[in-house]
Amino acid sequence: MIRSFILMISLVLIPILGSGQRINQDQLNAKALEHARASFDELHAFFSIPNDANYPEQIEPNVKWCEQAFAKRGFSTHRLETETVPLLLAERKNPNATRTVLVYLQIDGQPVDTSKWFQKDPYVPALKSMRSDGDWDEIDWDKLKGPIDRDWRIFSRSASDARGPVMMFLKAMDILENENIVPGMNIKVIMDFEEELGSPRLPAAVKRFKEELASDMLVIFDGPRHLSNEPTLSYGARGIATVSLEVFGPRTPLHSGNYGNYAPNPAVKLSQLLGSMWYEDGRVTIPGWYDGIDLSDTVKSILKQVPDDEDQIMKDFGIASKDNIGSNFQEAIQYPALGILGLEAAWVGKERRTIIPASAIAELNIRLVKETEGERMVQLLRQHILDQGYYLIKGQPSEEERMTHNKIARFNAEISYGAFRTDFDSEIGEWLRKGMRYAFGKEPIQIRTAGGSIPISPFVITLNIPAVAVPTVNPDNNQHSPNENIRLGNYIDGIKTIASIFMQSL
Repeated sequence: MIRSFILMISLVLIPILGSGQRINQDQLNAKALEHARASFDELHAFFSIPNDANYPEQIEPNVKWCEQAFAKRGFSTHRLETETVPLLLAERKNPNATRTVLVYLQIDGQPVDTSKWFQKDPYVPALKSMRSDGDWDEIDWDKLKGPIDRDWRIFSRSASDARGPVMMFLKAMDILENENIVPGMNIKVIMDFEEELGSPRLPAAVKRFKEELASDMLVIFDGPRHLSNEPTLSYGARGIATVSLEVFGPRTPLHSGNYGNYAPNPAVKLSQLLGSMWYEDGRVTIPGWYDGIDLSDTVKSILKQVPDDEDQIMKDFGIASKDNIGSNFQEAIQYPALGILGLEAAWVGKERRTIIPASAIAELNIRLVKETEGERMVQLLRQHILDQGYYLIKGQPSEEERMTHNKIARFNAEISYGAFRTDFDSEIGEWLRKGMRYAFGKEPIQIRTAGGSIPISPFVITLNIPAVAVPTVNPDNNQHSPNENIRLGNYIDGIKTIASIFMQSL
């Protein structure tokens, strides 16, 4: 009778306590490797689905794949419809749970330029091993059935950003299921299929589906670990706004011999305008740009705890100097940034022509921090351009405008989302650190604000919940670039990380 009573009590408590006690670290390592090996066919199929949200027809197969994959793990799924493609909400309730954790996963990927990939198809995963000269050789996928080299990599668009973390999450759920471990919280998963477009429909969708998304905290499985590739937690991320700027010249391109020295060149004007936005040391010249940013000694001491080897960073990047913003790398990303994403004017290389271009275009972005508001930063930039004597329009200039103004520019801005930041000593921070300690036997590196942007602020603001990111992929993954990849050691450790986190009680 006593034994039955103890058994009954233990069954009641297991969902509440979590289960770090149920599987030790060696067993967790073995299970992560076992489930990683079992995942490679499923991973190959998932990674092989094109996922460029610029082509909405590519997204539906991804939505269906996720619906099936999450249903297989006992999640109910519900499409949250938007004007374009849906968000997908997956939910699994656990017995006796009183708290709910919302997980954010990104499914879509950046566009591909197949000519720059060293494989037949960026959407067909290729297993590769590094040669002694640093280049990569493709090896047979079936090698994954044998002994695994943790330094092998899988090359595919979105391998790291961010379909790899999606597979990590699913396999972590498989570990818990197979070990009869019931998380002590309800789990909701929101899947974003337009993140690489700036998640333009997300803020409105979070407001519309606020009740369905209601949770106590948000965990983001996205992004690369610290450059040391050590276990990492990131408590914030910068927001982002984009600006398209086009300076106009003659109505059509003109012969540079016949009209050079007479018709003003818009590429020169754009160069001068852009040059007016920065000091030579990299700081933005625009008045008020850095207002509101005050890094206290306490914050600076926190930032210094991140083990950045800046000499090695500069060597890896091939740069001899750095911008004069903050005393170190971590301080630099606590400030708003203005950057040039790309420039276009006429033709270059073998296509160059002896002309004065009709216009010159610069695509810019503003990286926002928690202390800065997107509308204000866009207005500061716009006012600076006006102060340089430009007449600003939204589209193409009319004939009257062409004959009236000698400096005409198109200025189009879009604010994707703001920044967010959560305190280190929050409940979610302690829960995640506990999971990381259990998985790796040491404290994770803690990043106050990551340099990149993820669309999390709508959740933080609308749902009024704290958010922390758990980056898992290798920092040298080439995300957004050709030959994106995920290191197998990071993939295995990511499965272990997520499983360990959901073993812990809240």
